[in-house]
Amino acid sequence: MQASQKIVVVGGTGLIGSKVVALLQTSGHDVVVAAPATGVNSITGEGLAQALNGAHAVIDVSNAPSYDPAVVKSFFETSGRNIAAAEAVVKVKHHVMLSIVGVDRMPDNSYFQGKLAQEAIVTNAGTPYTIVRATQFMEFLTGIADSSVVEGKIRLSPGLFQPIAADDVAAFLADIATGAPANGVVEVAGPQRAPLADIVGRHLALTNDARVVERDPQAKYFGGTVTEESLVPLGQARLGTTTHGSWLQRQKAVH
Repeated sequence: MQASQKIVVVGGTGLIGSKVVALLQTSGHDVVVAAPATGVNSITGEGLAQALNGAHAVIDVSNAPSYDPAVVKSFFETSGRNIAAAEAVVKVKHHVMLSIVGVDRMPDNSYFQGKLAQEAIVTNAGTPYTIVRATQFMEFLTGIADSSVVEGKIRLSPGLFQPIAADDVAAFLADIATGAPANGVVEVAGPQRAPLADIVGRHLALTNDARVVERDPQAKYFGGTVTEESLVPLGQARLGTTTHGSWLQRQKAVH
């Protein structure tokens, strides 16, 4: 049985954060849910010092409140610096940051650039760390379709895609946070790889969404130019076990 640790989850009320919190609590850890709703604000600094006091590890899965480029950049830089400063005071042993596979390969995607700036802060902060870059979540597939409508048609790149279930991301984060810091990047991805347009098209068909996806090599991904391997791991990655089909079955069972 692993010894209980105090672990702070920044953004612990969100999609990934709430799943990480549940997993760590089930494993017997002392988990602090750090979010504005619980009185901890990484932007203003409110409650941060108290939340991190005595913490062994911090998992940062916080998210910007909008996709506006200026808001994204300001959020990740301000939050990143405030958390790093608070961690240095109490000597946190392991900082785990959730980032994105391909974050360093899409300079015209402003959200990716905000995350890249956050990564730089973590890397240079002095606290032992692991940056976990995940591929896009299966939970976002319908949203990706919604955001890719051009002149009434869904147009998506044929570039490769390898979505991962949020449950698998949470499991990787919980496991990594309770282990030794990598002081580098760990990539995680789903078990199936195929063209982005094909995966989203199949998802829509399986969820009884009549919209059709068109392959368009020029289609942007949230403003970013997509090449063949922009959104998939280039090297070794830890793969989740949840397939798109099994994820859909789970969603139907829940709802």
